[in-house]
Amino acid sequence: MMTIYKWENGGLRETPEFSESCWINMVEPSTTELESVLSHTKVPRDFLTDPLDSGERPRFDYEDDVSLLIVHVPRPIPPEDEEEAVSPYGTVPLGIILCPHSVITVCSAPTPVTSAFLDQIRRVCPPSETYRFAFRLLWHAGVLFLRYINDVHSRTTLLEDELHESISNDVLLKLFQIEKTLVYFTTSLKADTIALARANTARQLPLSEDDRDSLEDAMVEYQQALETATIHANILNGTLDTFASLINNNLNQVMKYLTVATIFLAVPTLVASIYGMNLTTLPFMNSAHSFAIVMGFSTLLAVLLGVVFFVLSRKRKF
Repeated sequence: MMTIYKWENGGLRETPEFSESCWINMVEPSTTELESVLSHTKVPRDFLTDPLDSGERPRFDYEDDVSLLIVHVPRPIPPEDEEEAVSPYGTVPLGIILCPHSVITVCSAPTPVTSAFLDQIRRVCPPSETYRFAFRLLWHAGVLFLRYINDVHSRTTLLEDELHESISNDVLLKLFQIEKTLVYFTTSLKADTIALARANTARQLPLSEDDRDSLEDAMVEYQQALETATIHANILNGTLDTFASLINNNLNQVMKYLTVATIFLAVPTLVASIYGMNLTTLPFMNSAHSFAIVMGFSTLLAVLLGVVFFVLSRKRKF
């Protein structure tokens, strides 16, 4: 899908035709749309096709007065892509192509970055101011990163409360999914900050003071999002390790109780097994109270073992 926006009356308005100064937003573009943009703008073909690769890394490139900045931006994952997702967020490459008087954005999947940019009229500028236009778009991407990271943190807090009440595999798996999301976010944000720093020092970009201020604002948002995601990821990693230790400790306690119960049952079983042998020399075999004597002896041994285990447990040696 391709949408063309033109600057009119202090805002962006959708238009069906190309113009000298416009913003071309392409989401999952068809071959026909790609060819149409190529014929109108004369940008290199790989500048339009590289951002469509889901594995494309953030980078900055420049060729024939046309600049390409690829960054990873956040997006919600649709329910059909990940059923019952606890943290339905991911990242997708967004290509921002800076032409002399126009801006082209290319993405392989829908992302709320562009819609959020259109809603914030105060931070929108004409596409003819290509650098400031692109950097303000990146600023909104950084804000979305922060918003999604805070939402992930809220979900994590709710799951931790559930774990305090009862440790379950389902909740632990949900926390693991959230941890993966934070790992994806931190990895993307690290690469994005490097790409933005590369653009900030590129001599090919004749940035004005206002352009550089807009770029620095975007870099601050990305850096803040990176630090926040890293902190939450470290906290979540420590939380998962703690609950894993609790699970192991609970398992050890259960095994200890089962061991004690097995020893208690083994004492009368051992005595009964001995007296079940076909022998004539066992003690108390000819006594009328042999059963009571044997059972009493077994009970006494079990009680003595219980006292020993109790004393050891009180001294925290068992």
